[in-house]
Amino acid sequence: MNPYLSLLRRNRNFRLLYVGQTISQLGDWFNTVAVYALLLDLTGSATAVAWMLIVQMLPIALVGPLAGVVVDRLNRRRIMMAADLARGCLILGLLLVRRADQIWIAYVVTALSVAAQAFFEPARTATIPNVTSADELLPANALSSATWSAMLAIGASVGGLVTAAFGRNVAFAVNSASFFVSFLFIAATRYDATPASRPPLRGLAAVTGISDLVEGIRYIRKSSHIAALMFVKAGWGLAGGILLLLTIFGQRVFPVRGSTAAGIGVLYGARGIGAALGPIMLRWILGQNSNTLRRTIGPAYFIIGAFYAALSVAPGLSTAAACVLLAHFGGSILWVFSTVLLQMEVPDQFRGRVFAAELALVTLTSSLSSYLTGSALDRGASPRDVSFWLGALFFLPGVLWLMILSRWKESGTPPARPDQTVSAEEELLEGHMG
Repeated sequence: MNPYLSLLRRNRNFRLLYVGQTISQLGDWFNTVAVYALLLDLTGSATAVAWMLIVQMLPIALVGPLAGVVVDRLNRRRIMMAADLARGCLILGLLLVRRADQIWIAYVVTALSVAAQAFFEPARTATIPNVTSADELLPANALSSATWSAMLAIGASVGGLVTAAFGRNVAFAVNSASFFVSFLFIAATRYDATPASRPPLRGLAAVTGISDLVEGIRYIRKSSHIAALMFVKAGWGLAGGILLLLTIFGQRVFPVRGSTAAGIGVLYGARGIGAALGPIMLRWILGQNSNTLRRTIGPAYFIIGAFYAALSVAPGLSTAAACVLLAHFGGSILWVFSTVLLQMEVPDQFRGRVFAAELALVTLTSSLSSYLTGSALDRGASPRDVSFWLGALFFLPGVLWLMILSRWKESGTPPARPDQTVSAEEELLEGHMG
């Protein structure tokens, strides 16, 4: 753990960003379990949860193009702060949902808060290379992913128990407060978040951001390796119904003493533990060579598929949790390694648009998969059968990635990492302690 503790000790800006992220994510998972339990208790419908999963993802796809332009044009630190304030206020609206005819409030509140997240996440991801050195980039992302996963494990597990014991409103209040605390930590960072200077905006296309969008599309079209990396998470999204399936397994197959929230919490907790272990263990084993990271992506798809297929025959909750843990060990590898490779290879002036577009792709595919999964479950499909077929689906992007990788090897021209900007190095020095 020394590289991670050292990074947190000496890099003040990353430490503050990391702590704020950790607190808000803990609240998020309290909130997620409570919302799913709310919908199942009020409606008893898997489709209702599927629509919530779609609402938690689709606004990102719709707002993503605009968010990418904004993140590349404006101060990213202020964007994150504004998004935290907006989400902290919006989440309080969930306290109003008490009857089945009021669940529309939950959908509206969630859609608006996710739209704010569509600005926060690309800004945060694009900021990490500006506050870390090249050697710190993979440890920083691995630590962020592991913490997200740990907060999932802790927040989902404890959130399920707290919701079962004290009610959903406590979980909603905790989530709201977490965003305000995150705002305070981000406000305490000190680095130059001013975007690169650009020519004055002239013409309707420039003012509305259309010209920036076109510029970003041209960059991606000319950089086939960047386009391929952007679709890695979308491959995960093809079987995004898995997340809905964990909710249904917790409710129908493995409830804990009859509690929907507790059953969901155990499986989501296993998901978090697996996702935490993946990038940290693989970095220790493989290092952070970019070619090694690329070669690991294909096998990661196969790991996910194999263990979600195994979930379909799990005899009890402990075995099911182990399958989920190992599946998301592979899932975290996809997420972290593709993110690090993009951060290494995409120039700073394009990062906001690239990460916003990547987020839009994965939310679109995940939304479609979640809807189809919920529809299948409500039509009588067994959760175990759906788990098997979704697991099998992961083998398709795995094979496709291996084919893409073989073409890179044949060309003999692997993508090169662009030079670090001077401003990034200066920001890094400002962030070091002692």
